[in-house]
Amino acid sequence: MDRIRIYNGMPANELGNEGWHKPWSGGNGGECVEAMRLKDGRVALRQSTDPNGPALIYTHHEMVSFIEGAKAGHADFLLTAAPCRRVERRTA
Repeated sequence: MDRIRIYNGMPANELGNEGWHKPWSGGNGGECVEAMRLKDGRVALRQSTDPNGPALIYTHHEMVSFIEGAKAGHADFLLTAAPCRRVERRTA
């Protein structure tokens, strides 16, 4: 991992398979966010159901701000379920 360029949106598998944690897992059938602390202090996040998909890279300060804001209730709007919309398929 020392020789690769780490950037936002890079394939998560390029960061390796070791060191990923599921701090937010629960009774959601295994669909959760996985986090990895990088050597330079940044944090990588990936979707557990797509471990080869993109990794979002955040600075330590960004993660502190997000977690403190979430604890203070500033992200509660994310918990409100969106209304289900039925998508109709069109046939040609």
